[in-house]
Amino acid sequence: MCDAAALRPAWTVRAEPAGSPDAGALLLEYYTEVADRYFTLYEGRRSTPREIEEGLAEYPSADLMPPRGVLLVARLGGVVAGCAGVRLLDARTAELKQMFVRAPWRGRGGAGRLLTAAESAAVRLGAERMRLDTRRDLVEAVALYRRHGFAEIEPYHDDPYAEIFFEKRLAGAPHSAEPADRRPPPG
Repeated sequence: MCDAAALRPAWTVRAEPAGSPDAGALLLEYYTEVADRYFTLYEGRRSTPREIEEGLAEYPSADLMPPRGVLLVARLGGVVAGCAGVRLLDARTAELKQMFVRAPWRGRGGAGRLLTAAESAAVRLGAERMRLDTRRDLVEAVALYRRHGFAEIEPYHDDPYAEIFFEKRLAGAPHSAEPADRRPPPG
């Protein structure tokens, strides 16, 4: 008798250049989805191609590459399914960016795999903690971050689209002797 779990395709998560065709397609799809959700909620319409182009230019992914960042691409059974970016804000603080799983692959554990891989990547970059921001209407993301131990914090930047901010101490990270609340904020 076969084990059903052994027959399921496996998730893999690997670093990939942000400019690769797969990464570029994921980032475009990510940005289109979050922009469409925003414009639908606040203006009753979808985003235009020009708004997507402007948004991608305003929020580039060039900093998601070594030595201060990484873009992770997730595949399910070899099919490109999602991405997550990590970049250093300072020597001890990483930031999660562009966390995304394509709709057909949601609910299959990919977001948790990506988040765990992003935390490990942040530790390899030398970070002790990870921060992120999101919007309150992205309820799936908010729930995911809370489930994975992220705690709400005060804003650490002033992006007009960021509504809720989170932080998590990273397991396996070398912790400094200076308490987090006494360190200067990232610049």
